[in-house]
Amino acid sequence: MSPTRIFSTLAFLFILFTIQESAISLIHFPIAGFSLYLAVAISLIAFEDHNGSLVVGFLAGIVLDLSPTSNAPFGQWALILTIVGYLFATNRESFADFTMSPVIFVFFVATGVTLALLMYLGFGSLVGEANGSINRDLVILLGNALWTIIFTPMYLPALRTVRKISLTSKER
Repeated sequence: MSPTRIFSTLAFLFILFTIQESAISLIHFPIAGFSLYLAVAISLIAFEDHNGSLVVGFLAGIVLDLSPTSNAPFGQWALILTIVGYLFATNRESFADFTMSPVIFVFFVATGVTLALLMYLGFGSLVGEANGSINRDLVILLGNALWTIIFTPMYLPALRTVRKISLTSKER
């Protein structure tokens, strides 16, 4: 991943984070909330190659760690999204190219978001965070997966186009 793409990806993630914190998080979704930032970040991770997945995962995690509303230790989201990036990068060949089929891609993104939230709960309990009841956590996980499945097809074409524009000629 070129330095120019790193900076443009970081700027895009900061803009997306601002939209998430100032607009999306204020909407009260039925069942549970929706994290547009997490869904788009995992979509970007899925579009990248091996090294790009790790870099985008780390950058997305660092931006998410800067959230003033987060009570997690700094670096927890960076670790989680880097692990998700690693899992996407290493398992890409075993599932063929899932980025070409929109239906399969949506389910992979929903699975990635759910996995990231599960790891957040797991790492949070390791460092002594109070996560709430298991029933409430399951409702949040299922609700977020549902909203991710519903909203991912809406932003996927635009995200694919923005990513193609951001690629340098060498990366194409």
